[in-house]
Amino acid sequence: QVRLVESGGGLVQPGGSLRLSCAASGFTFSRYPMSWYRQAPGKERELVAGISSAADSTNYTGSVKGRFIISRDNVKNTLYLQMNSLKPEDTAVYYCNAENVRDAWYRRYPKVWGQGTLVSVSA
Repeated sequence: QVRLVESGGGLVQPGGSLRLSCAASGFTFSRYPMSWYRQAPGKERELVAGISSAADSTNYTGSVKGRFIISRDNVKNTLYLQMNSLKPEDTAVYYCNAENVRDAWYRRYPKVWGQGTLVSVSA
C-alpha cells in the first residue's frame, strides 16, 4: 500500500524552528521527486518546496526561501522540511506529496497525500 505519514508539527513561537518528517512506504521512494504543501485556514493548498529524486535540485515558494530547507534520505525513505525563523503566517497543515508513483504491482497513483501535520506559530 502506497502511504505517506507526516510528523513533527506542533506549536512554536515566532522565530522558532521545527523539522517535519514524512515517512514513505509502498513505492520506490528514491525514484520520485517529492514535495511539501501547506494549507492555511480558509486558504487554498499551496506548494511550499520540492526536491528531485536524487536530491540534486530543490525549489521553494518565495515566502519561505532562505528560511525552509527541504531534504530527503533515500535509505530511510523519508522526506524532511526544516523550518526556521517561523512566522505566524506559516501556520497551516503541512502535507507531503508524491505524484504518478507506481507500487510493486505497477499500479499508478496520480497523487499521493499524507494525513498532514499541523504547524501553529503563535506567541
